[in-house]
Amino acid sequence: MTTSTARRTARQCRLCRPSQEPNDYTLFLRRWVRSPARMGAIAPSSRHLAEAVCAPVPERGEPVVVELGAGTGPFTAEIQRRLGGRGRHLAVEIDPLLARRLRHRHPGAEVIQRDAVHLRHLLDDRGIEGADVVVSGLPWALFPTPTQHKLMDATAAVLAPAGAFTAFTYLHAVPLTPARRFRDLLADRFEEVVPSRTIWRNTPPAFVLHARRPRT
Repeated sequence: MTTSTARRTARQCRLCRPSQEPNDYTLFLRRWVRSPARMGAIAPSSRHLAEAVCAPVPERGEPVVVELGAGTGPFTAEIQRRLGGRGRHLAVEIDPLLARRLRHRHPGAEVIQRDAVHLRHLLDDRGIEGADVVVSGLPWALFPTPTQHKLMDATAAVLAPAGAFTAFTYLHAVPLTPARRFRDLLADRFEEVVPSRTIWRNTPPAFVLHARRPRT
């Protein structure tokens, strides 16, 4: 085989190889282009935001943790780290491609490809009475009023009386009407709502809303 033939064969072999799966940023950006209202951001949440959002997850006992809008899994990874094999972790993700990647990466989490509005049924199907913590990665500030209320009703329906709910809001969205409406909704549904400091090491900067003790 001549040198030129060998080079041509090698080049053809490279072209025949299956392309590698996109990294998280590329995958997230592609899904955002397809459905910006569903994704809410152009990049996955940072480790710093994940640590703040998942802070209420207990490091002892056997808690039930429900994650809404797991995406590419930055919160999933932090929840799994904090649980360390204890309790149960249900990660709800509506996008089939993202759900498949989550199952591959985080076998310790029970990944459910469904809409989060069906949360009560999802727990009932698995024999789970309630959740100790609900961690949200959903873009609440982009949702219209009916969607916000449906999701909050679903969350309140599964939280234990002393349960905790966490969500985040991007700094630039604070003055927007849907973001203000979401904060008012939290204040109406929970006895305590505490905002975190601004997390600048995230794209874009964000802060976390910690809500506790849902009102019946």
